[in-house]
Amino acid sequence: MLFDPDLHHRRSVRLKDYDYSRPGMYFVTICSQNMLCIFGDIVGERVILNTLGEIVEKEWMATADKRDYIELDLYVIMPNHFHGVVTIRDDSRRDMALCSATT
Repeated sequence: MLFDPDLHHRRSVRLKDYDYSRPGMYFVTICSQNMLCIFGDIVGERVILNTLGEIVEKEWMATADKRDYIELDLYVIMPNHFHGVVTIRDDSRRDMALCSATT
């Protein structure tokens, strides 16, 4: 089913004027384009990841290796989307990394 704004009534749950780069725990959802089931299939009650789903999992796990100010928590990969919990720690090295990435 394609997204229909009249049917789904989606709205942002982001807090206005909140700086989401601040330290804290964040719940992240990433959807595939057009909600296509490109990460795997449901077989019985389990999700069986395909190659793209395995790449999503590998890159999620690598996030903490690449960014030492990040801690990963629970995550789940579904056929057409991903949910994860990430913690951004209060770390001065993070600020230096962000500055060097933008210059």
